[in-house]
Amino acid sequence: MIHFILNPNAGTNSRQKKAMILAKLQSIPSSKIWESAYMNHATELTKLALSENPERIIVIGGDGTINEVASAMLFTAIPLGIIPLGSGNGLARHLGIPLDFDRALIKALKGEIITIDAGKWNERPFFCTAGIGFDATVAAHFAQRGKRGFFNYLYSTFACITKYKAVEIKERGLVYSFTVANANQFGNNAYISPESDLQDGHLESIEIKPGSIFSLAILGISLFTKKLHLSKLATISSLKSLTLYTKAGLPFHLDGESLVLTTDKIDIRILPASLQVIK
Repeated sequence: MIHFILNPNAGTNSRQKKAMILAKLQSIPSSKIWESAYMNHATELTKLALSENPERIIVIGGDGTINEVASAMLFTAIPLGIIPLGSGNGLARHLGIPLDFDRALIKALKGEIITIDAGKWNERPFFCTAGIGFDATVAAHFAQRGKRGFFNYLYSTFACITKYKAVEIKERGLVYSFTVANANQFGNNAYISPESDLQDGHLESIEIKPGSIFSLAILGISLFTKKLHLSKLATISSLKSLTLYTKAGLPFHLDGESLVLTTDKIDIRILPASLQVIK
């Protein structure tokens, strides 16, 4: 049986579009639909679905919902299908999964199964990106506003840029941002690590040093031209594991979700070949 994990509140779709999506899922033979209602509910539902020995599990939602479902599926033999319905859709874009619902559904039902890596930030798995600094501050502002979509994310970016102060990492000094990437982008084709490969057994760290507003604006543009790695402010390194120390209480982001560090220690490591994904 095919199990669908649906976040009905993902993205900016209208009530009519969401009803259409649900109706199409209900038309799939030999399938079951689970709807998430609160944070981490999708993880609970995925564990229940796994207990029923599904043929595959297909998640319909944004990067945060995908993270919740995929976290429960690590090191299982059950393939994960993805129908992107979020604001950024970073993992889906990296995998080349269509953003159109009907085409993504066909991919999830009939596509190729591959094995990809995952990362771990302290005890939290991630599949796209995680980090602290400016990006995390923007993610926190975006989450607090409660409005979805790319243009609202741009609003949060400009709202934070003049007030933001660099954070200190004990081993690195002051950094504007520090990101760890498994996939090549945050979402919306903003390529934080253009050379990242989901199957190479490595993560990439992207350290951005503080700079002038002008130089940072140029760097921001380079995210969308796949040229960030050419910036003098950026240092990109491959890693399998890394430990850093910073200040507890700082915001961090993990697959688009805004969180807060509860400790001054950050342990990062690769989980190679840990997830079966349909693309």
